[in-house]
Amino acid sequence: MKISIITPNYNGGRYLEECIRSIVSQKGDGFELEYIVVDGGSRDSSQDIINKFKPDISRAISEPDRGPTNAINKGVRLATGDIIGWLNADDRYYPGALERVARVMTEHPSKALCFGHCPIIDEQGNEIRTGITRFKECFFPVSCRFAIQCINYISQPAVFFRRSAYEKAGPIREDMKAAFDYDLILRLWRHGGAVRVNNPPLAAFRWHESSISGQHFRVQFKEELDSAVRDAGAISLQTLLHVGVRWGIVWSYSAMAMLRRKAKANASRS
Repeated sequence: MKISIITPNYNGGRYLEECIRSIVSQKGDGFELEYIVVDGGSRDSSQDIINKFKPDISRAISEPDRGPTNAINKGVRLATGDIIGWLNADDRYYPGALERVARVMTEHPSKALCFGHCPIIDEQGNEIRTGITRFKECFFPVSCRFAIQCINYISQPAVFFRRSAYEKAGPIREDMKAAFDYDLILRLWRHGGAVRVNNPPLAAFRWHESSISGQHFRVQFKEELDSAVRDAGAISLQTLLHVGVRWGIVWSYSAMAMLRRKAKANASRS
């Protein structure tokens, strides 16, 4: 089995080396690794970091693109693996993650995708927002198409999908800003469903204020609702439940953002 991993990057040099190391260090039986880096013409230290790891990178591209969705689609078109995933430049895999993915997808040949646990980390790599992680994990035991239409409880860095399912589902929508991963997961799910990879975690998602979810969470949850409507229908129980979920999460995230602003203001005055 071949696993293709794509890293889209644009001026992500601050975390890029950690991301790349977490991929090229993946060793295990039962899979071949293909690693593709798609850089959007970065102006920071990214190119030096990519060159440093060139012997371990199957293909590296550096050219202007139209954003992360365009870069990921470009990488998927180049990928030749049976299983595909992408890891953003500020995220990381845990040791042995890809070996476990290969094993699970081999054991479940009809499944379109697999997913696993994915803690949230801060800029220094410390786990944060454990309440959000535990809340998402509450849905793991009842994972099904109905549940994923109601709420996005799957974290993208810990998602891997079968090429055959992707070819049926179609590419990532490049008109979306923040929830393009959820939209793809919903479409993939139609072509075989999903299987969970049990603990330990597969990947870590790094949250910071300049990340997509940090800057655009209101857009993200609006796009998630729109995707659920497209998949489940405008008049469905799943959509009604998703509306409630959306506003509850947006309210919680807005409150957290307000508290961060207050803390920064207090710190600047002291």
